[in-house]
Amino acid sequence: MSTTPEPALRTQGLVKKFGSFKALDGLDLEVARGEVHGFLGPNGAGKSTTIRVLLGLLRANGGSVELLGGDPWREVVELHRRLAYVPGDVVLWPGLSGGEAIDLLGNLRGGLDKRRRDELIERFELDPKKRGRQYSKGNRQKVAIIAALAADVELLILDEPTSGLDPLMEAVFQDEVGKEKEAGKTILLSSHIMSEVEALADRVSIIRQGRIVQTGTLEELRGQSRVTITATLADPPADLDALSVLHDAVLDEHHRLTATVEPDRVNAAMAELVPHRMSHLTVSPASLEDLFLRHYDTDGRAPAGEVEGVAR
Repeated sequence: MSTTPEPALRTQGLVKKFGSFKALDGLDLEVARGEVHGFLGPNGAGKSTTIRVLLGLLRANGGSVELLGGDPWREVVELHRRLAYVPGDVVLWPGLSGGEAIDLLGNLRGGLDKRRRDELIERFELDPKKRGRQYSKGNRQKVAIIAALAADVELLILDEPTSGLDPLMEAVFQDEVGKEKEAGKTILLSSHIMSEVEALADRVSIIRQGRIVQTGTLEELRGQSRVTITATLADPPADLDALSVLHDAVLDEHHRLTATVEPDRVNAAMAELVPHRMSHLTVSPASLEDLFLRHYDTDGRAPAGEVEGVAR
């Protein structure tokens, strides 16, 4: 008998249509309990549509979706007491103060840890006495983030949560999410900030045109991608094609070589470069951004000939 716990959320073959457009086209996503799961894709890929289905705000046209062991469409009220959600563009009650909004959001969920609430207000440098109408976009985000992180919930769904925050507050956010992870909470994190996801996520799923095209830990994903080599060659070859192990080799006017190589052929690449009096060598694994852009053009869009949809 398996002792593996049920995942915090799981979709199988999920389909969502808007008229004739298919925003989600057989999406399979699974997030284990207690993990931080990065959810990556450009606007139009289906991230926010997926999140809205998970939150019970949209009804799927096909496939299955399970959230904390329940059906988010039929059990939306009960499940929302067990999760907290931060959107990328927070709208607050204009007449309520930030502190009142935090308390109200906490009471709608599983309750609020007052000590944690006060600690977060201090860390995010939020004035809780200001009214919602007085807050900048960044401060509205802080209200929602504080309310979510101080809530007594099992699951955090964060959709571009640091939109509008300055780099200092982004660093505070990463530190606080790390604490939530240590406390055993499950976190689905959708973000355009690759360094944020790279620092926090246990696993990553990349979505393209309504389907998950790659899932795994960063180590697993990097194991499928070439590493980048840079080296200065005192005696470079006349023909770079002679360096048969290397791919996409480029040599600049300062004899600095840049190339990629399969992860299991780094030693062979070194052996090829040694006769050319190699120095200043660096070997860099693929970054999360590199892994992401494998599935998209350099501007983050789907390859030519594939049309992006209206879903976000």
